[in-house]
Amino acid sequence: MGKLNIVQAINQALAQEMEKDPDVIIIGEDVAKDGGVFRVTQGLLDKFGPERVIDTPLAELGIIGTAVGLAAYGMKPVAEIQFMGFTYAGLEQLFSHASRIRSRSRGAFSCPMVVRTPYGIGIKPPELHSESSEALFAHMPGLKVVIPSNPYNAKGLLVSAIRDPDPVLFMEASRLYRSIKSDVPEELYSIPLGKANIYQEGSEITVVAWGTMLHRAAEASEDFDCEIIDLQTIRPFDEETVVNSVKKTGRLVVVHEAPRVCGFGAEVAALVAEEAFGYLKAPVVRVAAPDAVVPMARLEDHYMPSQEMIKKAYQKVMQY
Repeated sequence: MGKLNIVQAINQALAQEMEKDPDVIIIGEDVAKDGGVFRVTQGLLDKFGPERVIDTPLAELGIIGTAVGLAAYGMKPVAEIQFMGFTYAGLEQLFSHASRIRSRSRGAFSCPMVVRTPYGIGIKPPELHSESSEALFAHMPGLKVVIPSNPYNAKGLLVSAIRDPDPVLFMEASRLYRSIKSDVPEELYSIPLGKANIYQEGSEITVVAWGTMLHRAAEASEDFDCEIIDLQTIRPFDEETVVNSVKKTGRLVVVHEAPRVCGFGAEVAALVAEEAFGYLKAPVVRVAAPDAVVPMARLEDHYMPSQEMIKKAYQKVMQY
């Protein structure tokens, strides 16, 4: 066991799954010679050769479409899209084909593919590089959406995503890539998709978050008795863990860095309204980014929900 960052943990998961299963291949822009834009696939070309680590043209529609065809044929492609905003070019392939193959073929075909992409605010890049569009993809039946928050669950969740018979969008917070380290076992292990992790036990406020916002929500909880839930998988998400926690605490705060309107926090809030309304001691509060396009670098920090905003949400539900 060693202390790894998220880049190293994902690289290790990819290498070990490729060693274990010859059907696992990697495709994407600059993933081979350069190791990807964040160097997540660095060294894999030397280990597995150009037939399994493949540089593609700059064409996200083609990358995702190629992955769909490979997966339908029986391969297990892991496609890298350099930034979340670039996945929009391949939306049609994900929505019309990858997510529907099992239904369309009445179970005769599956689509065991993973699309890896960095997301979120934090590195101050140009436009379309800081998107947090998880709710858009979670609205596609047949597509799983996974968001790790640390190196340990990044490795375990990616292993499960690669082995899953259906398509998975694997979103990696660029802000966290090298900013945190944790113990990661050398041996292969998996973390089941669709199961949340109780990051911190508490009895007065249930806090639901994922990715970067999990850490910000935890940092803001110092003066509050919060039970913090890391969803880990956005679609399907662990409804039972969320509902049981709210029944215990009577309060819910959801934190995400995507815009508020139609953000995934609304789905969490609706679930609690349906399944645990009688247990609530205060209205559900959502902490989210403004309903605006992600601004350019100088204003990014003002766009992302701050610790102060999250603390005010905790105070609001406690004082209701």
